[in-house]
Parts: sequence; structure tokens; C-alpha cells
Amino acid sequence: MNSPHLDPTRKHDFVFILDVRDGNPNGDPDAGGAPRIDPVTGQGLITDVAIKRKIRNTVALTNAGTPGYDIYVEAGVALNAQHERAYNEGSATNESDARTWMCQTFYDVRMFGAVMTTGKETKKGEGRKTAGRVQGPMQLTFSRSIDPITPFEIGITRVTPTRVEDVEALKNPTEKNRGKETEMGNKHIVPYGLYRGEGHFSAPLAAKTGATIEDLATFWRAFTIMLDHDRASARGEMSLRGLYIFTHDDQYGRAPARQLLDLVRTKPIGGATARTFADYADGIEIDDAAIPDGITLTRLIG
Repeated sequence: MNSPHLDPTRKHDFVFILDVRDGNPNGDPDAGGAPRIDPVTGQGLITDVAIKRKIRNTVALTNAGTPGYDIYVEAGVALNAQHERAYNEGSATNESDARTWMCQTFYDVRMFGAVMTTGKETKKGEGRKTAGRVQGPMQLTFSRSIDPITPFEIGITRVTPTRVEDVEALKNPTEKNRGKETEMGNKHIVPYGLYRGEGHFSAPLAAKTGATIEDLATFWRAFTIMLDHDRASARGEMSLRGLYIFTHDDQYGRAPARQLLDLVRTKPIGGATARTFADYADGIEIDDAAIPDGITLTRLIG
């Protein structure tokens, strides 16, 4: 195979670097939507769930209608309804059959895994159809900013009120209600943040879920373009600055993942003063000479 990083029979460990400018890369609902932050170090955080959501959306966009590339965790679709499909469309008669059908049908089940035992049983033990649990071969970590970030809130004005009554009152004001001409809002942003995340692909688990060469190719393509198809005013400018894949020459690995991932380095500035990627003068450095035998490095980005 000419492209080692596409081989599902080999172990892969990878590092990705992304940045955000004047945007909110991952809002925290427990903090009013403010950017996630480590309260001790001040470093910004992006959850693995947020990255997987972007990958799912991109796979759905680029593989719409392709058999085997349905998305299990999809907005507006109940998980129990997805399980029902295994028994209705897939003719499954038990949980094992359903699990196999789910892996064959849903890309994100095959790659990320899923707990497909949701639902509530009735008193007679009926009322739900489950598809078991799948441990996916592709797993991601949280992304953490190289340096502390300084998130802040910006007030914005909208020229259109929400309620019809306010517009009518503006046209015909009374002493009690003079209406509204504008409404105030806010946006949370990070002026600039450079984030690093990591991921791992297990060949033995891929064999169990049926992940293929095509699945890995789809994953890497989705990863490289996901930010270009996830534009929103709240997220500002987000860009993938690096994607580096260490591929082992067997399914279990020739070296510890940590040893390999630590070869990719970005020197911290030591504060929250960065405003562009160019502020990291040393950029992203890789110690190629320290890569062990049996390991191939693929630079997809950077």
C-alpha cells in the first residue's frame, strides 16, 4: 500500500493543530456559552465531542446517499429510532445481529463506536430494541491551547425586535409601552488561540467494527476540510494548521503513542499576547531523527 495512513490493519497515532481568531471554538453551556477554559492554567479547551461533530457533519456532506455512510448521532433523529432500523430495515432478530447491521450502516458507529442500549423497558420487558455496545477504533482527545487565552464578551445590537407587539408599540406608542427599536445581545470570542489535540486508531478494534481503507480515507479527508464547512459568525476564523500521522508497521504498535506524539512540538509564548499564527515564530517542529524504526510519519497538513 502506497499510503500507510490509509491502512486499517495498522496502528495510527496522530497530532492535530488548529487555531481560532476572533471566535468561540467551543462554547461551554455551563458558563453561558463562553469559551471553555482550564480555570487553573487559563488554557482554552475544545472537547472531543465538538471535533467529532464537525467530522460527522462533513462525512454526511461528502457522502450523502452512499450506502454505509449514514450518521448515527444526527441532529433531529432519536437514537431509539436508529436502533429500530436494524430490526426493520436490517431484519435483525437479536442484539448481536443489530450491532452488526449498525456497524455496516453507520459510519460513526463503525469508527467512533456507540452505546446503543438507550430506551426504557416496559413492565413486560418490551418496548425497546437495542443494538448493544461498540468500541470504536478511532478516538480523539480534548484539544488544549498552547498558551493561556483571554476570552471576553462583546455586546452587539440587533435592529429588529423579537416580538411583533414591540414593533406595533413603536409605531403607536402609549404611556405604558413605547415599543422597541433595537435589542441587545452578546458574543463570546477568543482573540486568538492555537490548540493542540491528539488521536488514536486501533487496528484490532477496526477489525471488529469492519472499518475499511475507504473509511480511513474518508476520515482524513473530513478532518482536513471540516473547518472550511463549519463556518459561523460565532466561530470566527478557524483553521487547521497541522495534521501529523504516525503509522506503525503492525496492528499493535512499535512504540508507545506518547513517545511519538511528543516529537511534535510548538513552543509556548508564555502568555496570552498572540494574535496570529505568525506570532509563534518557531511554528510547529517535528524531531524526525527521533522517529523509531517501524514508524512512518505522514504530514497531511503542515
